[in-house]
Amino acid sequence: MITKNQIQLLTSLQIKKFRNEHGLFIAEGEKISALLLNSSYKIHSLYATKEWLTGNKISNDLSTKIFETSNHELQKISGLSSPQEVIIVAEIPNHSLQFNDLNSALTLVFDEIKDPGNLGTIIRIADWFGIRHIICSPDSVDVFNPKVIQATMGSFCHVEVHYLPLEELFSWNHHLPVYGTAMDGKNLYECDLEPNGLIVFGNESRGIKQKYKSQIDQKIKIPSFNNNPSKAESLNISIAAGIVCSEFRRRGN
Repeated sequence: MITKNQIQLLTSLQIKKFRNEHGLFIAEGEKISALLLNSSYKIHSLYATKEWLTGNKISNDLSTKIFETSNHELQKISGLSSPQEVIIVAEIPNHSLQFNDLNSALTLVFDEIKDPGNLGTIIRIADWFGIRHIICSPDSVDVFNPKVIQATMGSFCHVEVHYLPLEELFSWNHHLPVYGTAMDGKNLYECDLEPNGLIVFGNESRGIKQKYKSQIDQKIKIPSFNNNPSKAESLNISIAAGIVCSEFRRRGN
């Protein structure tokens, strides 16, 4: 049996205030748990069914942090409509961004991204395309929001997400090209694209803030190939990020 205090802690981690207070986040599911257990993240505790524990070998140094849990108890602490067999609580790492790490890299920058599913999918896309760093404005959704973690399918273990005022990033940058997605941008497939640089994406509904537009060297857009006037007005931001990353990597190769 897990205690009431444990249940209270686990359920509180659904809220950013308490994640920051405890320095912990929650992750659910077999695939994400397997990646997390084999990553550099420090595990605080693990809650799983007897069946899951029997079928999975856990390192000895975690033995005192493992709690055998019934399906009923997992329902109490899970944030999912269909609880998984395992839940892990891990420490929030202190990823310290070194700007010089961006010099020879392609970096994604987000101005106020709000949807957890979008950010989670974008982290997964970044992982696929070998992008190590994502920079978000402080008013963006928290990477350790359980919905973000779930949408990454474990890719948060390989990609670092940093939060800082974008003014700091632009003040530092005097040499990397800055691309910005915009409806009035130049056709992505006709642009000159460098393999290293910053790609800025705006808020899902409002785009890039006016105050940052002067920092953009080249505005880019994904052209529509549908001439029907009633076509979709725009693309979901995570889909757009995937298309843009694919074209940058294709050119780089």
